[in-house]
Amino acid sequence: MVRAAAKTRRSIVEALTSITVTLTRPAKRGRPTDALLREALYLYGLNPRRWSDEIPTEHAAALAWLETASLPVVELDSPAMVRRVLDSLCVRLDGKPAAASTVQRKRATFYNVLGYAVELELIASNPVDRVQWTAPEVAQSIDRRVVANPAQVATLLEAVRSLGKRADKVTAFFGCLYYAGMRPSEAADLRREDCDLAGRCADCGTDFDDLAAVKPSRSCDHEKIEYRWGRLVLAGTSPRAGSHWTDDGGSHERRGLKHRGRAETRTVPIPPRLVELLSAHVENHGVGPDGRFFRGLHGGPLSESVYDRWWKLAREKALTESQVASPLVRRPYDLRHAAASLWLNAGVPPTEVARRLGHGVAVLLRVYANCIDGGDDTMNDRIGDALG
Repeated sequence: MVRAAAKTRRSIVEALTSITVTLTRPAKRGRPTDALLREALYLYGLNPRRWSDEIPTEHAAALAWLETASLPVVELDSPAMVRRVLDSLCVRLDGKPAAASTVQRKRATFYNVLGYAVELELIASNPVDRVQWTAPEVAQSIDRRVVANPAQVATLLEAVRSLGKRADKVTAFFGCLYYAGMRPSEAADLRREDCDLAGRCADCGTDFDDLAAVKPSRSCDHEKIEYRWGRLVLAGTSPRAGSHWTDDGGSHERRGLKHRGRAETRTVPIPPRLVELLSAHVENHGVGPDGRFFRGLHGGPLSESVYDRWWKLAREKALTESQVASPLVRRPYDLRHAAASLWLNAGVPPTEVARRLGHGVAVLLRVYANCIDGGDDTMNDRIGDALG
């Protein structure tokens, strides 16, 4: 687990916390509250980075109780005990059903832990294989209702801008998700050196490969710019994992691109509209000392809580009451879904769409199957003709 990404560490510990609390003797005297047990495990007991820290008295007592109350591994040879753990993974702390993806993720962690117990010869075989238990199905394709059209996205971006200067600092961020199909963690890590922002002076006809280099000349001030197709060379992501899980204690961990080697990059052409948004961002808000476009309120990494808040306000301002209540671009990530759907329906080959998104082609077609317009009217006419 030490070599895993920070978010993966957190995910594993969340699953192990739920499993460990379940595998205790409920009648053992002096049992702390479940909340305290979970907190002690999450912060200290299962976090290798904090094993050398001084543990607060309350948490230390909870961990000591767990040492005496935890069931031995051999108890998991009982199918009833395994089923008890699996069933517990299907329920959230508030008693409501857990998301199918969460259940499958935690079930995988449980299975891998038991596989390690087999490797250590603590048990003969993985007991999960002997239990007829099926995890809830995870939706493979996105809900078509979340996909916004270009006019709706343009209205939403204008609504973000109209919320004031602080909100306008993330207008181009949302533009990156839609016009370049970027993941939020990729956009949060976008640097000035990653961008080629091309344009042309409408007055003198001079072409610019990068608008950052535009300076007035003796013959022209280059005030009227026609934006052209540019490109981004994406090199990294900056997902938020929490300070408990990163190696340096920061809230975000800088990593390579998802599903790629650390040194690999992904080149994405960007339309003039995004070139304009990024150029305006540089002019109005500048970039950080490290070249990052988008920063938090105090100059640190941009957090989900900041841009989620502005997105929620923009939806309420730009959309109708019924649209606000609907799934339509409910999350900023849905802008990436809208980008993929737009490209596929525009006739861009799936191989190219997958390359720009950083997906595999099979995953792309499975995820966006519901968002590809297949000529329903033509198909219906053919069926109607066959029916006579």
